[in-house]
Amino acid sequence: MNNLPIPAPEALSHSARLHQSLADEISAAGGWLSFSRFMEQVLYAPGLGYYTAGARKFGAAGDFITAPEMTPLFGQALARQVAQIMAASAAMVLEVGAGSGRLAADLLLTLEKSEALPERYFILDLSADLRQRQQETIAAAVPHLLSRVTWLDRLPQEFSGVVVANELLDAMPAHIVAWREEGIFERGVAVDASGNFMWKECPASGALLAAAVEIGEQCSLPPGFESEISLAARAWATEWGHRLKKGALVLLDYGFPRREFYHQQRGRGTLMCHYRHHAHPDPFYLPGLQDVTVHVDFTSIIAAAHASGLSLLGYASQGQFLLNCGILDCLAKIPDATPDYIRAAGAVGKLLMPHEMGELFKVIAIGRGIDEELVGFANGDQSRRL
Repeated sequence: MNNLPIPAPEALSHSARLHQSLADEISAAGGWLSFSRFMEQVLYAPGLGYYTAGARKFGAAGDFITAPEMTPLFGQALARQVAQIMAASAAMVLEVGAGSGRLAADLLLTLEKSEALPERYFILDLSADLRQRQQETIAAAVPHLLSRVTWLDRLPQEFSGVVVANELLDAMPAHIVAWREEGIFERGVAVDASGNFMWKECPASGALLAAAVEIGEQCSLPPGFESEISLAARAWATEWGHRLKKGALVLLDYGFPRREFYHQQRGRGTLMCHYRHHAHPDPFYLPGLQDVTVHVDFTSIIAAAHASGLSLLGYASQGQFLLNCGILDCLAKIPDATPDYIRAAGAVGKLLMPHEMGELFKVIAIGRGIDEELVGFANGDQSRRL
């Protein structure tokens, strides 16, 4: 990790506190902790985790840049899909994991201009720090609409309207599984003699073992294959089957259908960490100071949702989805050859091009009571691949 920026002393001290907390938990658990629990703690431990401790995460000063941070045209295009679903269900939006609040501000502004404002815009975010930043972002961009925004502490018991989640599923804790000659093992975390984190494997069991057996058989995985299984993401999708009365979830994230996710070329999985715009594969580095993510197995998401009564409404690459939603029309409204147009065109290129975010990022819509074809999937729907 010699090529990564050196944190400030206070940041190192913060990371050391989380490291010790995790080491204590591992010791109390008998010397082994599932990676899912480890990932949950490094991201969400109260006051210490990456998303709960107050460090800047998004934008040029953070660790990565999300699509809404790149250009407001992302939100402007997505608003077309949001408006259609609201018209077919209820004039409510719930954004889960709203980041800096940039997407919420862009959606509200665009929906206002098209006379399709939601009655309420709910935001569910676990981070008090991010909630404050979201409030500041929305207050600065659309102060007259701030009163329509309500922050939630948990999923509503029931909901009708549109649920939006951009880069949420990849940050849900995932188990890591290894298919070995002698059986299926769960890769977890232990502490070595020097106090450093290390990998340690234990036989997989329960729901994780059942999921791993199914995946191994479906994808013909060879011994030595290692990858992730997110039971948390599956459970989240299942939960919406009990709560969504009418409407749809629009989920944007990077990932693959199952047979591509568990492909031979990804024999060491998709785990990736982000620190100061550097990507690397070591989840034990500076706990609490870096993002830890895994790609999404979209087949497991729709399977879980379908089993709880929801329907697949569309699945497409982000590039195709944004084209269907008219992002180029949004771009065309900016005066040609101006600095604003040049910046916007560059950002749109990154969102659309296959070698950038256009193909790796996908959009899946899951819902209930929506009978019409969704505009975002009018062309290039790839639902058959799931």
